[in-house]
Amino acid sequence: MGSFKGHMLPGTLFLVVGIWHIWSSVFRYTSNPKSFRVRVWNPVNGFGGRVKYLELYVIAVGSFIDLCIEFLYSTHLKIVVNGALNPSHMNDFEHSGMLLMFFIFGLVALLSEKTSFLPLPEGALCFIASSAFAAEYLLFYFHSTSHKGLEGYYHFILVLLIGLCILSTVAGALFPASFPVDLCSGVAITLQGLWFYQTAFTLYGSMMPKGCLLEENEITCSSIEHEIHGELLANFQLFVQVLSVLFGVGGACIYAETKFGRTSSAEV
Repeated sequence: MGSFKGHMLPGTLFLVVGIWHIWSSVFRYTSNPKSFRVRVWNPVNGFGGRVKYLELYVIAVGSFIDLCIEFLYSTHLKIVVNGALNPSHMNDFEHSGMLLMFFIFGLVALLSEKTSFLPLPEGALCFIASSAFAAEYLLFYFHSTSHKGLEGYYHFILVLLIGLCILSTVAGALFPASFPVDLCSGVAITLQGLWFYQTAFTLYGSMMPKGCLLEENEITCSSIEHEIHGELLANFQLFVQVLSVLFGVGGACIYAETKFGRTSSAEV
């Protein structure tokens, strides 16, 4: 079982990184289509280069903070009981493992970009990022918490979006000059962040479908009809989010083409 805050924090990280990825991809392509290359992370230009690696710091620091919350705060430091991992907090340990993978990606990318100790090509960073998404996928697919009913359906959609993140990130390594692949990666990450938000507000907030409720740390619906209604509502929510992101991408493309389309040397 999750919580409102437990979905909002990772959702915010994915949403911020995803939106930045979409804008950077659109900007780089409209500025100079011939030299376009897929990037698993995007530098922030300007400010004398002081915030160039901001995205990587957001990923590394954000995932580390969330990791500490899951592994230390949520477990109340009761990590080992009778010589084994505390079975009451396996859910927190699994989340910690997922967050550790994103922290490793951010750290490795920073070492690769800022030092000469670990020089890696962009394709290798794509595969490392895809392994972090794969760990997240496996977490939610083989979760120790048994997601059933309406909660299970929301997490099933989340697993599909994570799968899209894996595919688009791997494709970035295989097709390093593809604008659609790079853009799809940003869209997938953004949708994942939005769906974390949607799950938080629907299952643990004020948007619980009629006939369903959160009681004793479990979501139940009073009838099959109410559960089906909740699943249909989830489909509609996903449709609205996909449509909204596509409209946002279209608007970004129009703005970037108008503003930077003839200036191939422009900076973000």
